Amino acid sequence: MSSKRDYYELLGVEKTATAQEIKKAYRKLAMKYHPDRNPGDKEAEEKFKEINEAYEVLSDEEKRKRYDQFGPDGVNGQGGFGGQGGFGGFGQGDFSGFGGFEDIFGDIFGGGFGGFGGSGSRRRGPVRGADIRQRVRVTFEEAAKGVKKEIKVTRNEECSECHGTGAKPGTSKKTCPNCNGTGTVRSVQRTPFGNIASTKTCPNCNGTGEIIDTPCSKCKGTGSVRKTKTIEVDIPAGIDDGQMIKLSGQGEFGEPGAPKGDLYIIVEVTPHEIFRRDGYDIYIDMPITFVQAALGDEIEVPTLDGKVKYTIPEGTQTGTVFRLRDRGIKRIRGNSNGDQYVKVNVEVPKKLSEKQKELLREFAGECGSKEHEKKATFGEKIDRLFGKKKK
Repeated sequence: MSSKRDYYELLGVEKTATAQEIKKAYRKLAMKYHPDRNPGDKEAEEKFKEINEAYEVLSDEEKRKRYDQFGPDGVNGQGGFGGQGGFGGFGQGDFSGFGGFEDIFGDIFGGGFGGFGGSGSRRRGPVRGADIRQRVRVTFEEAAKGVKKEIKVTRNEECSECHGTGAKPGTSKKTCPNCNGTGTVRSVQRTPFGNIASTKTCPNCNGTGEIIDTPCSKCKGTGSVRKTKTIEVDIPAGIDDGQMIKLSGQGEFGEPGAPKGDLYIIVEVTPHEIFRRDGYDIYIDMPITFVQAALGDEIEVPTLDGKVKYTIPEGTQTGTVFRLRDRGIKRIRGNSNGDQYVKVNVEVPKKLSEKQKELLREFAGECGSKEHEKKATFGEKIDRLFGKKKK
């Protein structure tokens, strides 16, 4: 057996490990090597015995002290390892020497072990109603400014005939004869390590501990009926595409005594023809003429609140971005707004009259190269790239 092996090494913990760390390590190994999960695997069975032996010592404060001081010999004869199956005093199903053993194996079997006197799983309480998710579509302006929307929700609601009990009016639920009202049934399984008792939900009453002999004719014993209801939803200003609004208690009907579920409204925002959103800021592309860009001009810029006047300076280049403060979207939390950014794009006319062409040629002649610094600089780079030398 494992009396010559280090118990800390068997559980994979340090000697300074806390009781909780030891318990956690044991729980993980016990679930991995338990015979019920490894039928016919002798190696797993032996490993299971070893980790049980190690945990029996390290989980007991006094035994752990003796083990740390004297090694395995300090607990032999007192820990009971010399008996049948390597477990001595608890080899026949008496697991009383294990601190927290029932809690650990509850993860595997859903119930307790024999010899503890515990009841394992208890009768379950009333189940909360399920949540509902529903989508609502709004325009870009509605999302920015806020709006009220009416939506139709189909959900389970309390039966008006039996008031949610599921039993025919004038009758009542009865105690489940299969579990005697506990909501659980218990079974015992014989293993090489003793009798293991597991507790499971009663299949007759689904864990409620009660059954209905005479169900309500309106809801067929479910306690709820399917209805469609119109609900008004307040869409707050500043909400963005994909965000959700929670309406507590507007979900599915729960069992009697349990709360209703919640209703989650997922907002879908229709893209705008002109405006683009990034956070609480708005972006637009604004076309201007060559003359406006060169001479400057006062232009009208569309915003969510209507058109506003903005003066662009002379010599404005295409791609220049101007900011209009507080013309963006209202922040959900707070009273401030984002900004609006206007990117101007200079439009070059595609069709010109002969007179317009002549005027532009005269303009180009008057400008020379000095008026186009970027072009001149770019030309110099091209000359250097292809090795053209100045004369």
